[in-house]
Amino acid sequence: MKAVQHFITITKHKIIVMQECFRVGLYCQGLLHDLSKYSPSEFLVGCRYYQGTRSPNNAEREDKGYSSAWLHHKGRNRHHYEYWIDYSLEGKHVLTGMKMPVRYVVEMFLDRVAASKVYRGEQYKDSDPLEYYMSGNAGDLMHPETRALLERLLGILAAHGEEKTYQYIRQKVLRRRRRALPAIRRRYSG
Repeated sequence: MKAVQHFITITKHKIIVMQECFRVGLYCQGLLHDLSKYSPSEFLVGCRYYQGTRSPNNAEREDKGYSSAWLHHKGRNRHHYEYWIDYSLEGKHVLTGMKMPVRYVVEMFLDRVAASKVYRGEQYKDSDPLEYYMSGNAGDLMHPETRALLERLLGILAAHGEEKTYQYIRQKVLRRRRRALPAIRRRYSG
């Protein structure tokens, strides 16, 4: 088991996400991001399947046919679109992606950036998170609006870099939510 290496990897990832969340104003989410990775059901599996170049969940999935750590993780962390999969009201027993709150889409974006930075290391480029996303099939079960926002953020990052992307997130994506708060406070105060 590679407990020390796994601990260092997940902590490095968590710190990067926290720093990035702070840059866009998501302080609580930055502090609470991925705490379940330190629980025994996720941490011990991560130690056993640790490789250092990719998620241990993929190695567990290859070994067992599923990842118990991932099933635990996605059910406790709202920044994963899989957390938001539910039965559709249209059709019989059809699973579909629900629209994610914007702050969790932003956290999901930052999570992908941090994962790319951790696994790519010195070779990281701003286009890596988009390339990794495009190589998978994440969009199939994601709500169309959630997918559109995630892809827009990944595209801006790849084309214009972090500073422009984070400025866009602060000024355009999260700004609407911040503008609504004073109106809510006025409505419910005195």
